[in-house]
Amino acid sequence: MKYSFKNALCYTDSCFQKKSFSLLDNMIVPFCDSKEFEVFECDGYCIFPGFVDVHVHLREPGFSYKETIETGTAAAVRSGYTTLCSMPNLNPVPDSMENLKIQLELISKNAKCKVVPFGSITVGESGDILSDMDSMVEYVAGFSDDGKGIQKSEIMKAAMRKAKSLCKIISAHCEDCSLLHGGVIHDGNFAKENNIPGICSESEYGPIIRDIELLKEINASYHVCHISTKESVEAIRKAKEQGIDITCETAPHYLVLNDNMIKNEGRFKMNPPIRSEEDRLALIEGIVDGTIDMIATDHAPHSNDEKGGDLLNSLMGVVGLETAFPILYTKLVYENIIDLHKLIELMSVNPLKRFFGNKRSIDFCVYDLNSKYTINSNNFVSLGRSTPFEGWSVRGECIMTFCNGKLVYSKKG
Repeated sequence: MKYSFKNALCYTDSCFQKKSFSLLDNMIVPFCDSKEFEVFECDGYCIFPGFVDVHVHLREPGFSYKETIETGTAAAVRSGYTTLCSMPNLNPVPDSMENLKIQLELISKNAKCKVVPFGSITVGESGDILSDMDSMVEYVAGFSDDGKGIQKSEIMKAAMRKAKSLCKIISAHCEDCSLLHGGVIHDGNFAKENNIPGICSESEYGPIIRDIELLKEINASYHVCHISTKESVEAIRKAKEQGIDITCETAPHYLVLNDNMIKNEGRFKMNPPIRSEEDRLALIEGIVDGTIDMIATDHAPHSNDEKGGDLLNSLMGVVGLETAFPILYTKLVYENIIDLHKLIELMSVNPLKRFFGNKRSIDFCVYDLNSKYTINSNNFVSLGRSTPFEGWSVRGECIMTFCNGKLVYSKKG
């Protein structure tokens, strides 16, 4: 098909401009309204570069009852995402080219958008022996043991050295397991009032501080996954001021929720946990001043049985691909905490630049920012249904998504 877009507010070259253009054979060409083109009247719509999520769990191979590459990427394109980085806590773990190949074949066959996996840092994500990074380097976004923090500083040090030699990023899940003590939510008000074991903030920021000290010696490229505490923000801010090659992400739920807003339900259980209001405000400050580089969803689907219990009896992880933009637009942009330009930087421009060096093909999404609706997980495309945003009223609905110049999602079907 040939497509024309008339009077769209487009984000290009770091600004918004009213434009009309056409899409022909994977090329942007001057606007044409001939009968050969399907013309979309875009007055009132915004066109954004395709969103890039550097932290997604697609669960395949190994756990396809939770999610598949097909369903996860379908949820992604429905929401304007065109590039995903999939995490390696799979079966088999992508710790060698032999294991990674299984995942790559599934991606090639079933993905509806671009999916670039992470290889694991250690064999089996055991934390003891480095994975075969050399064999995987051409096919991965970087290396991560997401879901399990690297407990031994000597292993992280070796991983940094190896990743640096390969010009790849270490994407670190920072968690000191010796400080967890069976905790399931933030060690704050809700935990104390309900006699639920808590997770202290130091379990996150302690490993970040440790790794920053290693980076001073090794000067590797390092990215921190899903930060949630005020101390993490401050440590990363200081590291950046010292010229260390460090970036970080947070997730939508840490920016709009605090532990006084949670309920004793599995849909409020994720790792790291939703923290205090003080932490939330520090994350907002980190977004505004540029300490936090990007927003990733940490989309982590589970079955209804695995998430249907209370906080003590559910697995960690919530879904996020189909709620991220509307939640962030409604709670941050519409309420004038950040502007729309900043949100697009956080969801598209910055993650693309950090992990892919701005290599962009014709990837974009069309959004109706005036659309108002209520989040209903029964309408999700993802197999996961567990979201802390169930029943929230939001603005912003994806109308179309184009990946590599091809229409991969349309609200019309």
